[in-house]
Amino acid sequence: MIYNSFNFLVFFPLIFLLYYIIPARCQRGRNVFLLAVSYLLYLNWKPVYALILLGVTLVTYYGARLIEKNEKKKQIMALGAVFSLLPLLFFKYFNFINEQVYVVLSAFGLRYDLQGLNWAVPIGISFFTFQALGYFFDVYYKKIEAENDLLTYALFISFFPSILSGPINKASLVIPQLKNMRPYFDYGKAIGGLKMLLWGMFLKVVVADRVALYVDTVLPNYMNYTGVTCFIASIFYTIQIYADFAGYSLMAIGVGKVLGFELTENFRRPYFAVSVTDFWRRWHISLSTWLKDYVYIPMGGSKCSKMHNYWNIFVTFLVSGIWHGANWTFIVWGIWHGIAQIIEKAMGQQKCEYGWLGKSVKIIITFLLVNFAWIFFRMPTLGDACGVIAHIFDTHQSMALEITSKHIFVLMMMGTILLFIKDWTDEFVPNKLKLFENKNRIVRWGSYLSVIILILMTGVFDAGQFIYANF
Repeated sequence: MIYNSFNFLVFFPLIFLLYYIIPARCQRGRNVFLLAVSYLLYLNWKPVYALILLGVTLVTYYGARLIEKNEKKKQIMALGAVFSLLPLLFFKYFNFINEQVYVVLSAFGLRYDLQGLNWAVPIGISFFTFQALGYFFDVYYKKIEAENDLLTYALFISFFPSILSGPINKASLVIPQLKNMRPYFDYGKAIGGLKMLLWGMFLKVVVADRVALYVDTVLPNYMNYTGVTCFIASIFYTIQIYADFAGYSLMAIGVGKVLGFELTENFRRPYFAVSVTDFWRRWHISLSTWLKDYVYIPMGGSKCSKMHNYWNIFVTFLVSGIWHGANWTFIVWGIWHGIAQIIEKAMGQQKCEYGWLGKSVKIIITFLLVNFAWIFFRMPTLGDACGVIAHIFDTHQSMALEITSKHIFVLMMMGTILLFIKDWTDEFVPNKLKLFENKNRIVRWGSYLSVIILILMTGVFDAGQFIYANF
């Protein structure tokens, strides 16, 4: 469900009412309802792809049960992982692999008919596949017991608030909530969820979608603008992708809270990170945790030689790049982050403290490193990404900042400044400025109404897709 759409405003209150009409003691009835809603919403996009969601669910559910009952655990784990990943590899990476084979064979003068697939990638496939595999691996490593109730497990994989773009929830967090008796209505959770929905909507329509109007004008046509303009556009893309994805995550977690569930935290003010390593403790936390638990640690983690540890970091972030998309730009983006962390570890930067001034410098350096990596993430080809970076550093041109529209620029600066103030206060003075949590009712409700007015007056309401829905 797209949270910034008219459909959400219509259907979620209806889902909420029907869900709470079902008596709290009828827990299974509530789960059946949520499972039906989750699949109906998924079917609304492209019905045939619900079979893939169901297939991954069944493979990991029955595979996990076999692991507990069979001695050949490793073989079952390997087969289950392969069959779960096949749809993801086929739909998301077939064309990319096909194109690389064509390039290699053409270089040797061999004929190869390049015929790609024009099918759309099943929505949320990267997220529900990794969530299912996380559960499967946890059963294999004996961190949890295999779930015996297929209905509960199917709801865990398809739960509609998070299936589109995460967070990638752990079974140990969500499945007990699905199995245990839930209260009729948790007022505190519902209010907390609505606050998250409100701020998430602000991030999406006031910040991300407003900033996108400038970014999408400049970066695709970077040769027509000065290097300074391209640099500012790249910074605004860094803001856009954060506001877009953090906004979605907050709304997903908020919807879960309104229904009485706690989902995984996904963001913790990542642009105040003091290193790239610290950035990944704050950015897309559910994916970072997944990569650490099921790629980095199984390879040896940090309990090995230095060179082996550096290799583990490199491979982990190579996998992160590949997960994000079938394009060399994503691979380079992942490698960039991996190499940055290896350099930080080799220099011992994680152990260095330089006071508030040094910390500020480290935050700025980290932000710039992350910002230039996002250029690869944003541009369609490596050539375009390198072209933008070269254009930024080209000194033989005007240093002027070109503004496509003063109205758009003022509005996006306003949203960005408000986001910065909110994150800065939450990071450094969390107990000083609590607007949504203020004990004073006037301040609290004034904050709600101010954000609502800003959303209505300056928001971009085009029901634009969330960036990470493409992954």
